[in-house]
Amino acid sequence: MAPTSLDKIVALQRNPANIRNLCILAHVDHGKTTLADCLVASNGIISSRLAGKLRYLDSREDEQIRGITMKSSAISLHHRNGDQDYLLNLIDSPGHVDFSSEVSTAVRLCDGAIVVVDAVEGVCPQTQVVLRQAWLENIRPVLVINKIDRLILELKLSSQEAFIHLQKILEQVNAVTGSLFTSKVLEERAEKEKEKEEEDEKNEKEVETLTGDQLYDWSAGLEEADDSQLYFSPHQGNVVFASAIDGWGFSIQQFAHIYSQKMGIKTEVLLKTLWGDYYLNAKAKRIMKGAQAKGKKPLFVQLVLDNIWSLYDAVVTRRDKDKVDKVVSSLGVKVMSRDSRHSDPKVLLSAICSQWLPVSQAVLAMVCEKLPSPLDITEERVEKLMSVGARVFDSLPEQTQELKRAFLRCGSEEDDPLIIFVSKMFVVDNKALPKNRQRPLTHEEIAQRRDLARQRHAEKLAADQTAAENPSAPPISGSMPQEGQPAEVSTAKMESLTLKDSKPQEEEEQQTFVAFARIYSGVVKKGQRVFVLGPKYDPAKGLSMLPGGCMASDCVPEVPHMSCCSMENLYLLMGRDLEELQQVPAGNVLGIGGLEECVLKSATLSTSPACPPFIPLNMEAMPIVRVAIEPKHPSDMPKLVRGMRLLNQADPCAEVLIQETGEHVLVTAGEVHLQRCLDDLRERFAKIEISASKPIIPFRETVVRPPKVDMVNEELGHQHKVAIHRVKEEASQGRSSDTLHVDPSGLVTLTTPNRLASVSVRAAPLPQDVTSLLESSTELIRTLEQVNMSLREGRSVDVSPRTLEAIAGFKAQLESLLQGRRWRSAVEHIWAFGPRRYGPNILLNSVEGYQRPSVWQCLCRGGPPEAGAQTAFTRDLDNSIVSGFQLATLSGPMCEEPLMGVCFSLERWDVQSSAPPQHQDSVEEVSISHEAPADCKVEGSSETPAKTEGPVSGPSQTRRRPEAPPPAATGRCPVS
Repeated sequence: MAPTSLDKIVALQRNPANIRNLCILAHVDHGKTTLADCLVASNGIISSRLAGKLRYLDSREDEQIRGITMKSSAISLHHRNGDQDYLLNLIDSPGHVDFSSEVSTAVRLCDGAIVVVDAVEGVCPQTQVVLRQAWLENIRPVLVINKIDRLILELKLSSQEAFIHLQKILEQVNAVTGSLFTSKVLEERAEKEKEKEEEDEKNEKEVETLTGDQLYDWSAGLEEADDSQLYFSPHQGNVVFASAIDGWGFSIQQFAHIYSQKMGIKTEVLLKTLWGDYYLNAKAKRIMKGAQAKGKKPLFVQLVLDNIWSLYDAVVTRRDKDKVDKVVSSLGVKVMSRDSRHSDPKVLLSAICSQWLPVSQAVLAMVCEKLPSPLDITEERVEKLMSVGARVFDSLPEQTQELKRAFLRCGSEEDDPLIIFVSKMFVVDNKALPKNRQRPLTHEEIAQRRDLARQRHAEKLAADQTAAENPSAPPISGSMPQEGQPAEVSTAKMESLTLKDSKPQEEEEQQTFVAFARIYSGVVKKGQRVFVLGPKYDPAKGLSMLPGGCMASDCVPEVPHMSCCSMENLYLLMGRDLEELQQVPAGNVLGIGGLEECVLKSATLSTSPACPPFIPLNMEAMPIVRVAIEPKHPSDMPKLVRGMRLLNQADPCAEVLIQETGEHVLVTAGEVHLQRCLDDLRERFAKIEISASKPIIPFRETVVRPPKVDMVNEELGHQHKVAIHRVKEEASQGRSSDTLHVDPSGLVTLTTPNRLASVSVRAAPLPQDVTSLLESSTELIRTLEQVNMSLREGRSVDVSPRTLEAIAGFKAQLESLLQGRRWRSAVEHIWAFGPRRYGPNILLNSVEGYQRPSVWQCLCRGGPPEAGAQTAFTRDLDNSIVSGFQLATLSGPMCEEPLMGVCFSLERWDVQSSAPPQHQDSVEEVSISHEAPADCKVEGSSETPAKTEGPVSGPSQTRRRPEAPPPAATGRCPVS
């Protein structure tokens, strides 16, 4: 098949009903890229013989060396199904866990997905991850069970055993999908129940619900939900059985059509019976049920698998030439003599199967029939995309809610608002851009070059002959000019026919960023100006600040989290190549040039300021592996800084940080991802020699409430009391026992060695939403601390109204999240944040009668009134308590890693004034600053400590403080 022309693809882009935006998802090495090669070969872009070997969509050198996909890449394919022409925007995504962020960027732009599962390995961890990602993005998947040839050649299963094995794999995939569906239904029901009850009542009844005899039917509601189109089933047409490396694949529909003509059975009957417990009764010539009970071959084995097993037996196992000839003649396929004589039997097998059951035909037909078009986008998905954070779709402005119709209509008219989502930015070499690509020579230019070459060759022969006849003559270095023609003419003609003037090498090495995007509404044109909406953009505020009918091309006032930019170039993504376009209608995937100054990683583009930013991408793997990077030559530091900035923009998962020590830190998702980023820094972005430290994985410690019962329903109350007493014994080593007291409620009291001061602290886990808010507001908390420090020192500070508004909003969010009796007035009593005064832990002032300046004093610009000597004395030691809290949260009790999500409440603080005045301040300050972190650590240990891998969820709990921190977890844990 000849490659599809650009004009044909542009024409197909105008019909969104026949567009399919899809990605290929699978575990690593399950055959995604091989299947993609087969689909690309169906369009004549590569040879079918190279499918699976060329790995066309793996354009990076390290992808070819490692044999895995690292970057998602797109290509547009044309397929004719019946009498309809379809445009398929195919995205090949990685399967390695380190690059699951690339899967997230691909899934967001698609309406459907091809999930590939290895027939031998079955459902693997990353298979579950990609199914969950497809579920979260509300896209419809279809299934390809690949590598069935391994069942024949490696496992050597019979056709009957292979049928049972395939049934189990299908059950595994459907079990994952069913669990996702069940969790969704239960979450929706739980939300409805939560709306009926108040938070306080719910907390009070929680113990009664766990200890009483009341039973709750969680399965109610599952029967009412519609799951008819949820599961994979061959008779529904959403499953293809394939061996992409051998070039064959089929669906039940293909064999149903084949046997309906041969056997005279209706196609509908065969569709229902080819997969299942049915068999063919030869005597009655009827399809009967109960193949397993009666010991009969199922219809799928008899009519489908037996034929494939026989083909492999004749071609690969026995190499029976006579039988192969019979098979070829019965199937009506043509095999070239070089294929039949080839020493590798797989070549002959691929030649037969690719004509009999081409995998591209089966997969693309399933895609066209079962996956939705951009016009079929659901209202649920639209509302989910437009509802950022805690905002509900119904609470958005009316103009914003009207954009929902534009999403659903997917219109390409002039008055339709333009809505684009950019999922990532990727780098392209300048020489790969269409404007710099070498232009193929015309026939006239080829003929002219040939004539000039012949002329120069003849002149050279004549010069050599003259030199041989007259050896005494001086050698002629160049060709002889013709009469009346300067010697430089031939060279000038040749140079005029070169494709392009040579450019400086420096310019050729430059990189260009291209945005990977999809149009949800409107038509994008080259050079068009749009609004770039940041993730924190509020459409209500934007509409109030902009005049009515404001366009991106107008001179607009400054709006928070909004900017304007021009889309300089539009590209059709064709794998390794780009084709330049003038305009692209809605429903298509495209590349956009000229956004590198406005878009960092992802963004929402629109011509309407009422458009909200899309929800962030669902990242399954967060960056946790850190290395410190420095140039080998200090003079190359500016190049390193620039290179790391480019790497941060080009990789959706990598993070670049500058530590307080000045170190440049690169954070990646894993070791393979780290190696790729370091190679990119050396070879593409910084282009310098760099040195990297050993990779480390930072941990975080926290506390959780102890469970009432463990996995075997064993009461843990007694064990918890024993653990508290053991902590008390451990903490008491090296000091007198009367300096430490832990009561049954968890309150820890520590007394200084000089018996002049004692503090009582209680620890409690913060709600997860509060911890997330503190982690996302570090810069604001740091600003708040700087303002408070200036006020404490009596310095005048000028705070902008925008900063005060942000601080007030942060306080309001904390108050809304900290509800219930336990957290009553907790926000007003916040003493400090930690560690480093801006971390995700809180110190509360619960000391009765102690009125200290609030951390929110900048909102009222007023401190507490002057008090007597006792208040001034206590305030002087205030810094010692804060310093102890900072030290305790910086180094936890388990493995000396920072704490997160812990609230320490200081409930009692007694200070005696019997010491001499000249020694009192210094002695007490040292004592309290040493005892406060120990008090906090003991209190953290009296709760149930837990360890988490930084941002990765899923804490590992321990019931007691370990005797000593494990060597692998002390400090920072290097990657082995």
